[in-house]
Amino acid sequence: MVNRKIPAVTLHNAVKMPQLGFGVYKVEKGPETVETVKKALEAGYRSIDTAALYNNEEGVGQAIRESGISREEIFITTKVWNSDQGYESTLEAFETSISKLGLHYIDLYLVHWPVKGKYVETWRALEKLYKDGRVRAIGVSNFQIHHLEDLFANSTEKPVINQVELHPRFSQTELRKFCSEHNIAVEAWSPLGRGQILDEPTISYIAEKHGKTPAQVLLRWHLQNGIVVIPKSVTPSRIEENINLFDFELSLDEMQQIDALNMNERFFADPDNFDF
Repeated sequence: MVNRKIPAVTLHNAVKMPQLGFGVYKVEKGPETVETVKKALEAGYRSIDTAALYNNEEGVGQAIRESGISREEIFITTKVWNSDQGYESTLEAFETSISKLGLHYIDLYLVHWPVKGKYVETWRALEKLYKDGRVRAIGVSNFQIHHLEDLFANSTEKPVINQVELHPRFSQTELRKFCSEHNIAVEAWSPLGRGQILDEPTISYIAEKHGKTPAQVLLRWHLQNGIVVIPKSVTPSRIEENINLFDFELSLDEMQQIDALNMNERFFADPDNFDF
């Protein structure tokens, strides 16, 4: 068991969340999920990000139980899917998720996408789960500024985090600034930009200079920007590589060179034009 000290981000409700976590999107349910998550935990990850949509919550729960690591040491995120949104249906979806995970509580529960006409009611359900102590923190995913403003106007609890597509080609500067002003942490899914930035000459050059891989440089850029990051891999060597980020630092000049790669280019769906 590797004992790596991963920095934590303190969410606005004082809950601490590891800044580097492990995502399981598209990890096959069953043995692949169990073995992959166990491998990640062995490597030193202590935050696992899943969702109802990924259909692998059971495997995540099994891996946690078989890891021998105490529940309190592991931070678990899951999300309510679009077809389950609405007040009562979200509460039911939560019961399904927590049952599949085999846990007594969830550390962070997210609204997966801002489904028009439903996400405010969905959020009300998350507020109830939070007040009832079923979850330690509640947040959102794929929310734009106008979605967040809508929530502020119609809720009592503010999201602790907004998980969005974010990478150097799509650096979400305006959204990050807004979230920072409202004390909402930002978390990047697809932090490596679907792998399409790995052969970017700037990244390759910086990686070579540090004796690191392009993926490590990209993840380090996120960390130094204060972003929570959840790289995903089923390859043991990559799982290990993606956590080995704490023995080097990018200079201000290198950070600015990477910032300059921004083209406001999404590789995935736009939350305002998503077929819910």
